[in-house]
Amino acid sequence: MARRFCQLRLAAHDIGETIADTAVREVKEETGLDVEATGLVGVYTNPHHVVAFTDGEVRHQFSPLFATTVLGGTVAIDHESTDIAWTAPDDIAGLDMHPSMRLRIEHYLQHRDSPYLG
Repeated sequence: MARRFCQLRLAAHDIGETIADTAVREVKEETGLDVEATGLVGVYTNPHHVVAFTDGEVRHQFSPLFATTVLGGTVAIDHESTDIAWTAPDDIAGLDMHPSMRLRIEHYLQHRDSPYLG
C-alpha cells in the first residue's frame, strides 16, 4: 500500500502506549484505516495557533506528524472527522486549509532527511 501520513492533534496518549501506538490507534479511530507508523516527519508547534473550546479550555498544542503505511481497513468518518478523501499531490495546492497544515503536507512530500522541529 502507499506511504501516507497521519497527524496527531489533541490526541490522548493512553497509558502503556508508545507515541507510534497512539498514532496507529488515532488513525483507526478517526479514519477506519489500519496503519503502521514508518517514520517521523516532524513535530509542529505554532505559537499563533491557539485552540479555544466551548467549555472554556484553551490550549496551545503541538503535534507529531508520522509517515505511515496503510495496511487495511475501510475508510469511515467518526465524530472527529467530517470528510476523508485521497488527494493527489498535484491537487493539494487548490485545497482550502490552514497554512500550518499545508506546511506539514509539504514536508511530508519532500521526504526530508531529518524530522522538522518547529
